[in-house]
Amino acid sequence: MTRLLPSLLAADAPPFAVIHREHEPVLDVLVGDVVDVDRLADIPLDGAEVLALVPFRQVRERGFAAHDDGAPIRCLVVRDRESLGVAEAIAQLPRHPVIVDDLDVDVSDADYAHVVRRVIDDEIGRGEGANFVIRREFTGSTDAAPAVAVLGWLRQLLEHETGAYWTFAFSTPELAAVGATPERHVSSIDGLISMNPISGTFRHGDAAHDDDALLAFLDDVKEREELVMVVDEELKMMSAVCPDGGRIRGPFLKRMSRLTHTEYLLEGRSSLDPREVLRRTMFAPTVTGSPMGNACAVIARHEPTPRGYYAGVLARFTPRRGGYDVDAPILIRAAYVDGVGRIRVPVGATLVRHSDPDGEVAETRAKAAGVLTALGALPRAASSDRRVDAARLETLLESRNDRLAPFWRTPQAARPPRAATALVIDAGDDFTTMLAHQLRHLGLEPRVVPWHDAAEAPSEDLVVFGPGPGDPRDLDDPRVGRLRELIAARLATGRPLLAVCLSHQVLAGLAGLELAPLPAPRQGVQLDVDVFGQRAAIGFYNTFSALAPAGSMSPRLGLEVAADATTDVVDALRGPAVASVQGHLESVTSPDGLAVLERLLDDLLVRRAEVQEPAGAGRARG
Repeated sequence: MTRLLPSLLAADAPPFAVIHREHEPVLDVLVGDVVDVDRLADIPLDGAEVLALVPFRQVRERGFAAHDDGAPIRCLVVRDRESLGVAEAIAQLPRHPVIVDDLDVDVSDADYAHVVRRVIDDEIGRGEGANFVIRREFTGSTDAAPAVAVLGWLRQLLEHETGAYWTFAFSTPELAAVGATPERHVSSIDGLISMNPISGTFRHGDAAHDDDALLAFLDDVKEREELVMVVDEELKMMSAVCPDGGRIRGPFLKRMSRLTHTEYLLEGRSSLDPREVLRRTMFAPTVTGSPMGNACAVIARHEPTPRGYYAGVLARFTPRRGGYDVDAPILIRAAYVDGVGRIRVPVGATLVRHSDPDGEVAETRAKAAGVLTALGALPRAASSDRRVDAARLETLLESRNDRLAPFWRTPQAARPPRAATALVIDAGDDFTTMLAHQLRHLGLEPRVVPWHDAAEAPSEDLVVFGPGPGDPRDLDDPRVGRLRELIAARLATGRPLLAVCLSHQVLAGLAGLELAPLPAPRQGVQLDVDVFGQRAAIGFYNTFSALAPAGSMSPRLGLEVAADATTDVVDALRGPAVASVQGHLESVTSPDGLAVLERLLDDLLVRRAEVQEPAGAGRARG
């Protein structure tokens, strides 16, 4: 006999949450007391189960930009709970959908399409990043009590939505929410860290009955690159959280009522406090973009209002022997109701270099449709049980892995120690965490520092200048100016250095090579390039490039050039104790990246042993 669920419909119902997790036969009802805190570390893990609603503004804890609306981390400290079968729960929830009035959208279709064009031209086109997620909001109102409203909508979602990782309702004073989120951001269960990046959106409709349309979606370049870019971004997070990095499984299909997505599963192990796991992984690139720091700045520039809880997480902390586990889905595909009945349904689209503005408009509407239908604001779409031939589907999904780095798909057994240390300078892109992990795997002892904290005379055997966003020609950019100083200082010592992406471009500028924007940004693009006599499949994330003929020597520093013979786009440079690459050897899009990195390290560290006196001071200042 259930006792808690019926009580939630009373006028004096306590704060509550109702949660159904994917593939589970039961639904959990949690009742408790509300505690608001300012920081993730303050979430009260004192023995009770806790459900925490974490707002997007919390990215400020990582030093990233966000409009500050003062939204708290709202914690439900559980004092009573029950579990019941899903069918039994549905029978007890309100049957009729609550009426929603005044349905509107805060950014019109035309204005949103204009924002898409601006982001592609002004942000991706200027090298600020590979992809960005910009939101818009559908709005409305209801006269129903928020607690009753979200429970009625929950029933609709449980009955009609499919493929959700969590389906939930949450009610506290002045704030209630309901949703069917498809995506786990992160979980930490007995030390096993899991993330589920989801990207790529196939909109159902007439095409849902067309096998060829779904197969074409799975083979679409934009959709494939969009998913791989967010996998790269979440592998950065995994490398920051898990000492052994992370490994990927998949891809898989995530089928929902109106959409089908593609996803990967990332796994690794960590002993970190689950609150620290959340802090280091704020927030999913599928709802922000990459690189993370710049993505948050772009969001702040192009979204005039705060996000509230959209793109944050709903984190469930459950006590276990010796600590807590956490399961934290992303707060997307959700509706929020305030104390006076105002309704918000925020949605976003991932914008990449070849996004179609009208297509991104349609994607936001499709993403909102499942929730708006549950709210009764849209008619229910006809469903179809038709499925693409399983064998064809599996073959096409598995083929996506043919061009991915095996390093991130298999156990990563460490190589023998090299008895060498490395300083990795973070130039504003957390790819440095993946790069440091690969250096560790190859036997070095790496240490990562941000560009503004790096010393000009580090003691490490190797200095790796990392990737970052931006224009390498912009000497007014403090990051570019500091990289020039640090690279010049290292060159003056004659001791080994490796430069990647933006830092490679800065080195090329110091070497007297021309720097220019590419005709089209190469964000998440895999190319087969010649790295000093060996072909290698490498992933690129760059908008700018150095230019010089293949096989030439740079005007200053005397560096040998590896470049495309047709376009003169420089892929790598090398000289005594110097190496640089434009591509990301650490990326999941670089199947040959680890081998190239190992070859460069072998050469650099052999030369380190040959250096007797500081050399090259005059050259470095040329």
